[in-house]
Amino acid sequence: MRNTASPMPAGYCWWVQRNTLDRRRQRIGPRWRPDRERRRRAATATTGGTMGIDRRGVPGAMSPVRAQVPDAERAARTPTATEQARRRIARKYRLETWSAGGTWSSCIGVADPDGVVAPAVEDAADRVVEACSVNKVAVAVAVLDKVDRGLVALDQRVDVTRGIVVPGAGGIFGLDGAYPSSVTVGHVLAALLTVSDDTAVRLCGLLCPAPELNGILRGKGFAHTQVVPVADPNRFFLGTTTPRETHALLQGLVRGELLSAASTAHLLGALRSPASFTDGIRLALSSAERLNVATKAGWFADSRNEAGLVFDPSGRPVITYALFASGRFRGDRAADADDHGATHPALRARAALGRALYDSVLRVTTPPARPCPPPHGG
Repeated sequence: MRNTASPMPAGYCWWVQRNTLDRRRQRIGPRWRPDRERRRRAATATTGGTMGIDRRGVPGAMSPVRAQVPDAERAARTPTATEQARRRIARKYRLETWSAGGTWSSCIGVADPDGVVAPAVEDAADRVVEACSVNKVAVAVAVLDKVDRGLVALDQRVDVTRGIVVPGAGGIFGLDGAYPSSVTVGHVLAALLTVSDDTAVRLCGLLCPAPELNGILRGKGFAHTQVVPVADPNRFFLGTTTPRETHALLQGLVRGELLSAASTAHLLGALRSPASFTDGIRLALSSAERLNVATKAGWFADSRNEAGLVFDPSGRPVITYALFASGRFRGDRAADADDHGATHPALRARAALGRALYDSVLRVTTPPARPCPPPHGG
């Protein structure tokens, strides 16, 4: 070991130096700090000059005694289970849509125990978007409106000819391979709402032509939820909507404001059935949980949409959602273009959000566990 000169002066002893500093501190006393003085004065004004120990802070530290808050005020400050659910849903929505990419337009509402629906997400909710097959719900509403007025009957038969079948489209009528056939209006609506049959859209056009259909929807307050007529009045493109109008349409259904109770049950029963779309909101749910979700998806080109309702186990509608996404998503653009299933970034986001929506319903509707003292007295 090399012998080097000490940097300290001759005769320096650290023990003597420390004792000297301790004696100096004892003579001077505790240092005055303005921030402590301000806290002391504020506590004196609040508590009438009393001070106490806050045992929730640093052990032994002195702090002002907190003013007592009335129970009513404390309850008003504490967020309810529904408010907490809205915040969780909003956070999950931001996370999943950012991860998926694309352009999103959405409206998600959560109902209080008294049935009042307040928004959890309003993301470009008034933007007019391509509805794709989500508008098949609106088409079904128009047809069932005529059923309620006695102009059409669910057991009325419709002819399925070879010329009306959409070749290569989604659904089941194109798989028949034998025409003509005859089905009931109820069967047409079931195919329209569950497997999203495109031929069923044309069959609905025979029952409710495009101009009449748009008029029915406008009369119910849906100015932007409209189909696009073509030269043949019995055919149309599915057209446009806004997230807010789709949300309002679903809310109008469960409130009984758009259709009779029987027609509403027919429509929602189809959307809640196991045959309805499962690659989005319902993907991460069990078979029993899926039956509590009424959903309708739609896609075309780069659009990936879904709208529906989440019910609690007792059948009360708690969450209403309308999710519309399009544009450039994260990932392989060429692969995503033809991907309408659960591996698409937008559908992965909806699947994660669907799990969060259902869990939020359970938190809102399940009462908190009551604390039970141990039988031996603790």
